[in-house]
Amino acid sequence: MISPELIRDFPATRDAPERGTGMRGKALSLAGLAVVLLLAWLPALVTLPPLDRDESRFAEASRQMVETGNYVDIRFASGPRYNKPIGIYWLQSLASIIAGPGSRAAIQVYRVPSLVGGVLSAILLWLCARGIASREAALVSALFLGTTFLLTTESVIATTDACLLATVIGAQSVLLRIYLAERQQRSAPRTGFVMAGWLAVGVGILLKGPVIVAVLGVTIVALSIWDRDFAWLRATKAFRGALLALALVLPWAVAIGFASHGAFYEQSLGQDFAAKVMGGRESHGAPPGYYLLETIIAFWPATLVLVPALARAIVRRRDPLVRFLLVWAVAVWLLFELVPTKLPHYVLPAYPAFALLCGLWVVQDLDRNEGRFSGTFRIASAVLFIVGAAVAAAACLYAPLRFGGSLSAPLLAGAAVAASLACVAVFSFLRNRVLPAAGLAIASAVAFDLVLGLTVVPELHDLWLSPRAAALVAANRRSGDGPPVVTGYVEPSLVFLLGPNTRIAPARAAAAQAHGLALVESRAVPDFLGGAASSGLVAKSLGQVRGLDYSIGRHEVITLYRLMPAAR
Repeated sequence: MISPELIRDFPATRDAPERGTGMRGKALSLAGLAVVLLLAWLPALVTLPPLDRDESRFAEASRQMVETGNYVDIRFASGPRYNKPIGIYWLQSLASIIAGPGSRAAIQVYRVPSLVGGVLSAILLWLCARGIASREAALVSALFLGTTFLLTTESVIATTDACLLATVIGAQSVLLRIYLAERQQRSAPRTGFVMAGWLAVGVGILLKGPVIVAVLGVTIVALSIWDRDFAWLRATKAFRGALLALALVLPWAVAIGFASHGAFYEQSLGQDFAAKVMGGRESHGAPPGYYLLETIIAFWPATLVLVPALARAIVRRRDPLVRFLLVWAVAVWLLFELVPTKLPHYVLPAYPAFALLCGLWVVQDLDRNEGRFSGTFRIASAVLFIVGAAVAAAACLYAPLRFGGSLSAPLLAGAAVAASLACVAVFSFLRNRVLPAAGLAIASAVAFDLVLGLTVVPELHDLWLSPRAAALVAANRRSGDGPPVVTGYVEPSLVFLLGPNTRIAPARAAAAQAHGLALVESRAVPDFLGGAASSGLVAKSLGQVRGLDYSIGRHEVITLYRLMPAAR
């Protein structure tokens, strides 16, 4: 839900240029924003099968939470899952309850919170921008953020980051309002508005632990050191706000401590969080500069104006608004660059500030005079945009051919339209028609999203091993069969598709535990057959599926067996 305090305070800021006023205009802007984002995101949300590994773990743990009625402890299959707090599991469980028992096996149900979180992130950025800029700048900023490849990805999978981003934008928006009130001698924001920011902090902690605190903390410290002034923080009402956030977090924090006998904190803070900060966790280490390179793709299509917008912001860094946005963007980005463990989505909390700077520059609320290097900056930005568009077009054409599909006529036509829009956007941008160019870039991103979701994803047969293995089980299951046993290939997506009663066992023990069907990866077949023979069983092959386990980059052959007594 969007706090009424946020709606009341930001759009009413005195110095925001008004172009089309009234609730009707605001409602139309927000409705248009939501429609564009849903058009871009829904195809992939619907067509993508359960993904490995985090998405399927989150979804399966949430399903087990609903089926057991235990909304304190977090379980995946037969073991605990203690690397993230409870927030996303509650949201996904709520979506599952609303959808009803018949929909609990559908991964799309567990993606709804991410979809809502992504839309809410864009709306909150629009509300934030309306307090400092025109409606056009606010809309461009929100659309830039919403159509970035990174937020698009996070909004269509059942993980935490789209929802976390909404809390970050809510909290940072309140902090921005406090900062500008102090630096521009405006009236201090209302207490309810400030408490709404602290409420966002509490929700963010429930979603992903200390990440939101780190984002706010690095912004506050960098700003205060730059200004040589910490006095402005008095208006944050830190004591009351911290109590509010703690009141939201502590009940579950205490309950999980008792329920897990302290194991949750040992694993989530001691093993997961601390290990990521101290070193490259789970083979995801990368040197500083990783996110700089990633931006070419992850921040596309806003890369069209990113370089000149940043150059102009650096020139205008004495402006309190620009200073805050620069610190939010750059300090948070540097924070994640310095952390040894790097995953593409970690840097997402910095993107709203970059998107705001781009939107302000496009609509000339931040004037476009970047100095004598103006032409160079624009050409550099256009090159970044072209590279991103080329990668998107290449993915549309290469991925189906590489992973077992074909190039259909709708795919080719859609990719051609999307690429053409990108080319026209660059042409318009270089001719200084910046606002139309931004609109064309956003349209190109939406077109690519539609092509990828509707025509590319269904063609990637070799990648969807788990859905095909689950379909093979469903086609051969008999009424008397027990839960299937899996060995060798035990990706979370397969567990989610087969159901929470699926048994995971070592190869030699799998045959003895199977009461009907067993899915066995080819490397485990000799031990499995040996275990079957020693248990007096015969394993009859019912079929195979082949493909790429993209989590580990290995080709797999999975065979479905039926176990029967040797005498039969």
